[in-house]
Amino acid sequence: MHIQTLGQGPDVVLLHGWAMHGGVFAPLVEALRGDHTLHLVDLPGHGHSRASALPLALAPVADALAARLPRALWLGWSLGGLFALQAASAHPGRVRGLSMLAASPRFVRADDWPHGMAAQVFRDFAQGLGADYRGTLERFVALEAFGSDAARDEMRTLREALFARGEPAARALADGLDLLERSDLRAVLPDLAMPSLWLGGRRDRLVDPRALQAAGALAPRARVEVLAHAGHAPFLTHAEEVAAALRAFEATLADDGGAA
Repeated sequence: MHIQTLGQGPDVVLLHGWAMHGGVFAPLVEALRGDHTLHLVDLPGHGHSRASALPLALAPVADALAARLPRALWLGWSLGGLFALQAASAHPGRVRGLSMLAASPRFVRADDWPHGMAAQVFRDFAQGLGADYRGTLERFVALEAFGSDAARDEMRTLREALFARGEPAARALADGLDLLERSDLRAVLPDLAMPSLWLGGRRDRLVDPRALQAAGALAPRARVEVLAHAGHAPFLTHAEEVAAALRAFEATLADDGGAA
């Protein structure tokens, strides 16, 4: 996997969402690189990791990253949150703190999880990949931006980022949608060994802020923050607010003991 490292200060791992790559975090990187060392990951099949032989599956990716990266605060956006949560559960000594940014332990609705999306949404996108690859990706980007108070600018930025490092591999896109539809990591939340920050946008149409509240209630030492005017990609439209929330959260980890 391609990992870009820049900045100086406490280590932070950034994991992107479906169909994107580490470059999508550019506004947040600018806000944080002066006082944090940032490790921007391109997940398998995405960006500069397009040719990676590693499958886009939770355990293999989390294991590989935990072996390569220093102990750090891990931030996962959307799909990236599943990988961050998997790493926090399987490799607690490598994850100093966990930040779930517009991310949920379960993305689809269930009888005991009413704030997810209908599974058919992800199935429809999966079916659309074969018939209209680029059109399907652009429709997903539009869904990500919808609701934000800066939806037009957010959509333009996401569209520009989409193919900035080449087209994501079709197999990885299908695997990512399958992860979004089928993953359920709620069971690991009560046993998390580190503090967690659940940060989202009130206008998010992919991850209901109530899902963040429900997830935070299951995890020890969790805090939940919702940005009133943000959508699914708050690091694009509210980068300074996201950076401030991360700095405040990171400060609470200073006395966390540092045990590996």
